[in-house]
Amino acid sequence: MKLFMAKLLALLILIGISLPSTAQVKNDEILLNIGGKPITVGEFMAVYQKNDMKKGEPVDQKKLEEYLQLYINFKLKVREAEELGLDTVTTFVNELKGYRDQLAKPYFSDEATIERLTKEAWDREHFDLRTRHIFIKLAPDALPDDTLQAWQKISKIRERVMNGESFEKVATEASEDPSARDREATQQHPFLPGNHGDLGYFTVFDYVYPFENGAYRTEAGKVSPIVRTEYGYHIIKVTSRHDALGKITAAHLYMSIPKNAKHEDSLRVAQRIDSVYQLLKGGEKWDDLVKKYSDDKGSAGKGGTLPPFGVNRMVPEFIDAIYALQKPGDYSAPVKTPYGWHIIRLVERKTPGKFEDEKADLKQKVQKDGRSEIAKQTVLSNIRKEAGFTENPDAKKDFYTVVTDSIFNGKWDPALAQNLSKPMFTVGDTRYTQKDFTAYLQKNQRKTEKQKIIFFIDRAYKDFVTEGLIKWENARLESKYPDFRNLMGEYRDGILLFDLTDQKVWSKAVKDTTGLKEYYENNKKNYMWDERMDATIYTVRDQKYAQKVRNFIISGLTDDAILKEINTDTAKILKIESGKYSRKENPYIDAITWAPGLSGELKANTGAVIVNVRKIIPPEVKTLNEARGLITNDYQNYLEKIWVEYLHRKFTVIVNKEVLARIK
Repeated sequence: MKLFMAKLLALLILIGISLPSTAQVKNDEILLNIGGKPITVGEFMAVYQKNDMKKGEPVDQKKLEEYLQLYINFKLKVREAEELGLDTVTTFVNELKGYRDQLAKPYFSDEATIERLTKEAWDREHFDLRTRHIFIKLAPDALPDDTLQAWQKISKIRERVMNGESFEKVATEASEDPSARDREATQQHPFLPGNHGDLGYFTVFDYVYPFENGAYRTEAGKVSPIVRTEYGYHIIKVTSRHDALGKITAAHLYMSIPKNAKHEDSLRVAQRIDSVYQLLKGGEKWDDLVKKYSDDKGSAGKGGTLPPFGVNRMVPEFIDAIYALQKPGDYSAPVKTPYGWHIIRLVERKTPGKFEDEKADLKQKVQKDGRSEIAKQTVLSNIRKEAGFTENPDAKKDFYTVVTDSIFNGKWDPALAQNLSKPMFTVGDTRYTQKDFTAYLQKNQRKTEKQKIIFFIDRAYKDFVTEGLIKWENARLESKYPDFRNLMGEYRDGILLFDLTDQKVWSKAVKDTTGLKEYYENNKKNYMWDERMDATIYTVRDQKYAQKVRNFIISGLTDDAILKEINTDTAKILKIESGKYSRKENPYIDAITWAPGLSGELKANTGAVIVNVRKIIPPEVKTLNEARGLITNDYQNYLEKIWVEYLHRKFTVIVNKEVLARIK
């Protein structure tokens, strides 16, 4: 055995496989101690690798040493902030809590589930469905008997359809969606023909997720199983499935049919729009015809162009016509809809893009949509397992009799439940009792729509359990996820340092005018002008005026007078700029000899440039106002330097050199 192990070791060395080293550094080892506060290898390396090291590259010893010093200075400032009690100030505590709440959100939504739902949404947005449905109403808080009755009703309706009866006929007779049947004219609205269950076209996110699922999982021409949504039961028939139109911009020439029009009136409108269609086919311009004949005055001035829309925003007849248009500029034959007659012209179609391009937007929609509840429930299920969740569900039933309708007015008296104290559920080491649930109900009661007490208690209990599970998991985030712990540490230290650094350095450098002036006086040689030229630049946009300008300069005419002589109200031929110029600041200044006097003519794009050099200014110290920005920045660096020196004297810094050597 010993010989075998020796050979194995030799072989591993020869082929270059590294064996575990006893000197390998561990994340929980102490690397630093600053003012009595230990800092681990893991804490330091997480920041170093994030800020000063590319993924996968080896540790650079020089960079590590430099970064370690910066890190020590940073942590010294944090220790000072802690000693001043800034980490206990209410504004700090609240601000940090706000950041933590935001950072914690992703940990309560299963990323794999969100990713799957995002990809599913992208797949679905490539198709438009046209559907019919039959609907039986059922409230979310329906009692079991009501639920059973509604189920039996929708089941019998589905049997009729599956046995061959027309879906349209059954929808008209049995659907509890009132739009399925004709609605007689009233004073409020005209006669509205029934849609016989036709919902028109839709795509992903247009309907609640359970309905969307039922439709997209059903083949064209087929009928879905029974689908339950928050509104009730549905059976869905997918009448057609098209490649997605996407976001559509279209224009129309519209002619309305008068309300309660007779047949001959409707026929007259049809003949009129057909005559306009013939004019269009004959070569007359679209915009001219729309402006002259369209009854949609809101769009007529824009060539009939409508705001961009999706397939669910227009009646099916309108969408069907667009499906037949191949390219922008194509127009339809006259199309009749419930609103009148249209000639439709395609302006633009924006079809869904690649998944990588759409992903961020779709993911955001998924997270805001009801389907995000699936991802949340996945996380809650995992928490239940990890926490060893147990419950006594019968304990909630005691509240069915002690909670009254007064809770829907926010006036329920918790004394009605004073005798209830049974355990309800346990999360980890925390047991929640009926008294806890009583307090929860009291805290969260508010004015709301009246509902069945049983349903209200069941839902409140579910929310109470969810709150307990999330509270348990939330308390473990730092210990369970090192990345979260490190990020929270960065946010904490960053917030702590901001106000203190502003007080000690940033604002002080701006407000401390005496200190700034003293710093300037002690360091003014650092703020020098190089040799400069005091000159005036005359830019003449028309070459023929150049000599005239030169003569005016030589004659001693003032610049204002020269401008009046050359420029007119309609022509600005001459531009004059005066100043003190350093080298490489202006190409014309660099192009002439640095000596007093008038330069020759320099070529410009459309004219000439003349420079009048008054004098050459030798190097001199900048005034405080001339260099205030640079001086203020240097003063801030000076203040920070002396502050850090003070902190090094105040707090003891210990570096574990043996651990540091192993990191290197």
